[in-house]
Amino acid sequence: MHPPAQPRSRAVRLIALDGVVVLAYVVVLLATGPVGPSAARPATAAPWEQFALAGAALAPLAVRRLWPLPVYLVTLAVSVLAVLRDQLWDPLLPAAYALYAVTAARMPRSWWERWLPGLSIGLLLGTAALGVAREPGQDWWRGNAGPLVLGFLALLAAAELGRAAQQRRADAVRTAQRIARQAVDEERLRIARELHDVVTHSMGLIAVKAGVANHVVRTRPEEAHEALRVIEQTSRNALNDMRRMVGVLRSDEQPADLAPAPGPEALGDLARRAGAELTARGLADLPDGVGLAVHRIVQEALTNVAKHAGPRARCVIAVEADGGEVRLSVVDDGTNPAPPNAGGHGLIGMRERVAMYGGALAAGPEPGGGFAVRATLRYEAAR
Repeated sequence: MHPPAQPRSRAVRLIALDGVVVLAYVVVLLATGPVGPSAARPATAAPWEQFALAGAALAPLAVRRLWPLPVYLVTLAVSVLAVLRDQLWDPLLPAAYALYAVTAARMPRSWWERWLPGLSIGLLLGTAALGVAREPGQDWWRGNAGPLVLGFLALLAAAELGRAAQQRRADAVRTAQRIARQAVDEERLRIARELHDVVTHSMGLIAVKAGVANHVVRTRPEEAHEALRVIEQTSRNALNDMRRMVGVLRSDEQPADLAPAPGPEALGDLARRAGAELTARGLADLPDGVGLAVHRIVQEALTNVAKHAGPRARCVIAVEADGGEVRLSVVDDGTNPAPPNAGGHGLIGMRERVAMYGGALAAGPEPGGGFAVRATLRYEAAR
């Protein structure tokens, strides 16, 4: 599934996006003609100096989302130097653009992070005062007061917009975490109810077989032996399921489903309804709880295929058990880029069921296209 490739590609896209913004800004800057000496404020340095300062401030902006604070400090230092050299070419927009990334990246953790815009403005004001003191004979403010004031406003606006964006992002994360916890709780209750039905069915089967064994133990001992073997296997499986239910309360607010709990035998019907290919081996002796978990995982994976893979997607289901471990995979060749369970919690339910049996779950896009869900569940083989 190559998960590390996704962060790298996202970083490349972000760099490209900021690079396009910088190029557009350069085009606007050159088209409006603010770069270079003006009649009101003659140049005090070589003609190329202003272009060099503009390039030094703009080039780091391409990676501002990767290293927001270092990029802002570099851009601010270049802006300070431009003010000191009387080569300010715009109202500090590159510094404001970098500051937005700093304040949007995280909540301020120290005092200087909270006061970063004010400290920057103070530094620029101090630099402007040095420029006035250095050239008292010239009307220094006539060429710099306007851009400086606009730059200060741009810095403050960028800081506030970044903090608002960061707050919205934090609120969204907290909401998603709350919804995920709620989904986990609901799924655990659902699992507990289903396992309760499985254990109830097992206890009923034990009671029936015990009655049979009691009636035929003297006349047909071989039949009594078979009944005791079924009782041993069923009770062991039921005890394992009951251990997994410990600590999970069953809600009485919803009526119990009296239909038989689905198991591996229902996988064929699931595959036919979904138009998928099914390969199943070694599922006859699965414990009821494990069989139920396999059925639910395949069912949810097929629901994802129907939602996100597209109507023409081909899906292949493979389920195999070897007496102590069951492995399943649901792989489709869909081309829809939408992530699975957008707005749902199917993967959360799968993980809960797999974790209950000490297994592992992997879900993600395939290198050649499509999406795959692979799970492994462990169980105790019947003796």
